[in-house]
Amino acid sequence: MPHPVMFRDDDMGLAEVREIALGFPGAFEKVSHGRPVFCAPKMFVIYGGSAKADSKGEHIQYPHSILVKVDDSDRAALDQDRRFFFPAYMGPYGWLGLDFTAAKVDWKEVAELADASFRMVAARKLIQQLDQR
Repeated sequence: MPHPVMFRDDDMGLAEVREIALGFPGAFEKVSHGRPVFCAPKMFVIYGGSAKADSKGEHIQYPHSILVKVDDSDRAALDQDRRFFFPAYMGPYGWLGLDFTAAKVDWKEVAELADASFRMVAARKLIQQLDQR
């Protein structure tokens, strides 16, 4: 059974995330687990996420957010920022979520997070193309 679609095209920040993510070399969008996922060809940005709650089996939904892969050296600082959350399922694999509803969104910061995530998963050839721009 497929996952239900958990977004609308007019969701807060989705158009901006699309513009940023699809600007990377080789980037494309697909829907996975009901959410927009941006790949090149590995995932580097996911729109929307959730975090595990204190009660077993419960989740806190962050429908207007992004999940990005972060370097371990950046994780400690980002963990101190209340806008970030440890996403269910993806967190143990180096991902963090940025909640767009926690504060005014800094789109330059979102672009920098997407860039760093892209560089962690993209092929060297795609990274070289990005650097040549």
